[in-house]
Amino acid sequence: MQYKVLKKQKISRDCFVCGTENNESLKTKFYELENGELLSISNPLPTHQSYPDRMHGGIISAILDEAIGRTIMIEEPMSWGVTVELNIKYRKPVSLSNPIRAITRVTKNKKMMFEGTGEIILEDGSIAVEAHAKYVKMSLERICNETGGDLSMMIDDESNAPDSIEL
Repeated sequence: MQYKVLKKQKISRDCFVCGTENNESLKTKFYELENGELLSISNPLPTHQSYPDRMHGGIISAILDEAIGRTIMIEEPMSWGVTVELNIKYRKPVSLSNPIRAITRVTKNKKMMFEGTGEIILEDGSIAVEAHAKYVKMSLERICNETGGDLSMMIDDESNAPDSIEL
């Protein structure tokens, strides 16, 4: 099915998942879709390997954690998800040979917390990995104040976004 891309989310300079200046980063891009879901596209490197041509399970969980945690920003642009719980089910190997696509959504949204689910979708459309997670909502400003960082760590994604995505 074809979905219109409504918006690209900001990325970070140093993040392991989306960092533009982190040499080991997956350089992930995040796209808000018309159906209320978030699509992430990550570009794995050989250093993300576990077995030959297989992405490490911990890296897979980092992608899903980041993507589900960002999905709340579709409804609440000033909120950010801080992980409380992350459950992963690995169903198929994820190759390092192709970009990694994750699709995520918010399933329960309360005042201070939210829950979400997501999947890693392979090139053939099958589901390789499923996740369910719970998060505390925090503003990026509060997170930066608590860690000594600053808001300049988040930057606009200057790459071209597709008008639509086939899922």
